[in-house]
Amino acid sequence: MSELPVPSASEVAAIRLRYFTMVASVFVIDMAMTTLFSAISGQWQWMPRNVVSSMVALLLLNFLQARYLLAPVDRFLNGKGRFEDIQRRLTQLPILTARNVGLLTLALWTFRFHVPVFMPGHLPDAPLADSISTIVLVSFFFFTYTYFLVSDYLAKLCVFLFRHYGRNLELYFGSYARKLAVALFVVAVLPLAAIVIDMYSYGGEALRTEVLVDVVDSLLAMAVATYFVVRSLLRPVRILTRGMADVTKGDLTVRLPVTSNDEIGQLTSTFNRMVEGLRDRERIRETFGKYVSASVANALIEQTRDGVIRAEAREATVLFTDIDGFTGIAEWLPAETLVTAVNEYLELILGPIQRYGGVVNNFIGDGLLVSFNLPLANPDHANAAVAAAIEISRLVSGRTFAGGVAFGTRIGINTGTVIGGTVGAGDRLSYTLLGDPVNTAARLQELNKAHGTRILVSDATRQRCGERFAFRSIGTVSVRGRAEPATIYSCGEHQAVAAA
Repeated sequence: MSELPVPSASEVAAIRLRYFTMVASVFVIDMAMTTLFSAISGQWQWMPRNVVSSMVALLLLNFLQARYLLAPVDRFLNGKGRFEDIQRRLTQLPILTARNVGLLTLALWTFRFHVPVFMPGHLPDAPLADSISTIVLVSFFFFTYTYFLVSDYLAKLCVFLFRHYGRNLELYFGSYARKLAVALFVVAVLPLAAIVIDMYSYGGEALRTEVLVDVVDSLLAMAVATYFVVRSLLRPVRILTRGMADVTKGDLTVRLPVTSNDEIGQLTSTFNRMVEGLRDRERIRETFGKYVSASVANALIEQTRDGVIRAEAREATVLFTDIDGFTGIAEWLPAETLVTAVNEYLELILGPIQRYGGVVNNFIGDGLLVSFNLPLANPDHANAAVAAAIEISRLVSGRTFAGGVAFGTRIGINTGTVIGGTVGAGDRLSYTLLGDPVNTAARLQELNKAHGTRILVSDATRQRCGERFAFRSIGTVSVRGRAEPATIYSCGEHQAVAAA
């Protein structure tokens, strides 16, 4: 990941101030509701009491509680503490803030309706059912409004933490279904409940006044609440949708901020892990693609399990190639030129290997160990190996590489039952071929020096090839590491005949 921008002190202050401002907005909503009530009823004498009590409860006490809740996050933003220590507070910030505001609202409106008068002007005695229902409904509304308001703030805070600290939420206590149910209840049920209670509590002009107050307050409340409910519920979905669209277009650099504490947050986190897996898969595909064709790379990846190619024993043809006289060349050729020349040589001979479906199992200095039919299925593996060897010999013959150096290639080919699998420990893994056919192919490559040949093939490979190529018998030779003599053959470009 690229270096993350360090947030400035002003940016930290701004994200902190946003929380306090959003929490303080409940005071504005409360004042709007009481002002509408006073305007409709014409009884402004209650406003001083409402303003003072609201300032104490929804500004002063609310601010003190909000500062306490944000304190751990604030310390982290100022470089004190670990992200792991604030995760629980982050994910619970909406519900804890909403709880505090709900309790403060409950106390505030209870005071307005039922505490003895000690200020000029006071609410007249209201029917018990209406006063209790109003206190409960208003408290529930402010609880819901604050929850979704702070959820919206949490989304911005999470984006801020993601951009500047590279950290995402990993704890989820919210429920998307419950959030949606509460939002629908507040928008659809609360206004109707308030009106129904008014109908049973008042009559005549008082009923019309109370219903009008409830309707106007409900419209205001629903407009404000719906705005933040929609933002809180849909923003994480939009972010996830855009991320999916980017991945669909082939962008695997996508990493999304987790902006909610519910199932959508978990889904976003899962999406990030999925994209990371796709990046790793693509990186493996690109790495394989440097040594085998794209189709071979895809097939190899499909055969992997938990990043490991499964072990199996199968008849395969092994091709071992090496540069003739490489030790002597390395003594006089400058190191940088030598490496460049070897890379040019390897790039040249990889072409035929890829075209004929071979898989490079290992680079051994200037040599290659290549398998046909393992791990990638190739029913015509013997013919494919010989055809690749002939083309390699043809391409290298008469060719010069960096520094004007010419390389002669020796190739040994053998067919037999080979065991292929991933070996190693921890993260140090390698796909390896095991078995006598591998050792024999290496020995045949070495025997080219003694017989003045370029390509030596075992009898098992010759029999598997049928009549496609013309082979010249070298005879029976002793192969180091084997008790029994082996019959070997040479072949070359001039000996190839048309396929049957």
